[in-house]
Amino acid sequence: MEVRRVDCRQCGAVKRERLDFLVENALHTKRFALYVGRRCRSGTIRDVAEELHLDWRTVKRLEMDYMREQIRRVGTPGPKVIGIDEISIRKGHTYRIVVSDLERRRPIWFGGEDRSEASMDQFFRFLGKKKAKGIRLAVMDMWKAFRNSTHANAPQAAILFDKFHVMKHLGEALDKVRKAEYARLSGKQRQFIKGQKYTLLSHPQNLTGTARKNLKLLLAANKRLNTAYLLKESFGQLWEYNREPWARKFFENWRASLKWQRLKPYEKFAEMIERHWDGLAAYCKPENKVSLGFVEGLNNIALGKAGKGGSEMSQ
Repeated sequence: MEVRRVDCRQCGAVKRERLDFLVENALHTKRFALYVGRRCRSGTIRDVAEELHLDWRTVKRLEMDYMREQIRRVGTPGPKVIGIDEISIRKGHTYRIVVSDLERRRPIWFGGEDRSEASMDQFFRFLGKKKAKGIRLAVMDMWKAFRNSTHANAPQAAILFDKFHVMKHLGEALDKVRKAEYARLSGKQRQFIKGQKYTLLSHPQNLTGTARKNLKLLLAANKRLNTAYLLKESFGQLWEYNREPWARKFFENWRASLKWQRLKPYEKFAEMIERHWDGLAAYCKPENKVSLGFVEGLNNIALGKAGKGGSEMSQ
């Protein structure tokens, strides 16, 4: 493609002809960038890169540009229920924050320099004080910076900790039990545990064939792991209650069942839940029964595409 170079009569410099269908760096057309962004909505960055014979970093950059353009077209939103999460954009714990309108089920802001309180404040400045006052519910993980920023900029908003992150950390507690059991045992007793991390952490309905058989053998061979696994699976019942006293009673019974089990990671998990109880109990209120599937979907996309970093819930 020929691009003409012309003498500017005003400044005397030689400039290149501007073509509206090219992006600023002129390495590809806007139409192609839009196509890549749309493909990333249904596929992973790696898959799209292989399909189009591009470097994955190029696909990642084009996806980010696509997200920014979609958000720009929407304009300044006025959400009532928001979901807050972070994604890792490269190795070395480099994060950006994604905020979504959970009622309209779409991202509305992507930015920040990290996952700090200052970066979260940038979203509320973008939204404006008037629209920030209209937020009634903020769904997030237990990252302290997100809570502090929300309390400061939208104090009227209730905080709800999403199920995905809570269960993720309970899964990490289960994996610590698995590692402790592997270290405690020796010889043939280890064979049922080795290499079964993801079998233990996966939802039982997602296991088929050999994986399901291995899980059954593992739980039959190790009583402590069997107990830890059943406790993990039962904890999801917490989100089924419509009244806080019932949810509280369930949690107290679940916590009491840890007695004499020697499951230290689970005891620490229970202490963390106790410290953040208000953010879990909020889901019992009828007006807060928002669908958490969209939040979990964004989390899964982030995990699959960008290697999502875990949140420090213990803060």
